Amino acid sequence: MLRWFVAITPVAGAIIFPLIVPLIMARIGLASGLVVALLLSTLWFVAMLRTSEMPH
Repeated sequence: MLRWFVAITPVAGAIIFPLIVPLIMARIGLASGLVVALLLSTLWFVAMLRTSEMPH
């Protein structure tokens, strides 16, 4: 299960981010879109760090 999550994390962030942020900006507003962009990018970055596989 963890290997699957490690493999899908970069792809999911690269697909979800450009879809959600413009939709939020168009429907709610620029400020909300920027807040969502900041939150999504922070969560994606943390997920990428937590699931990174470093050599021993």
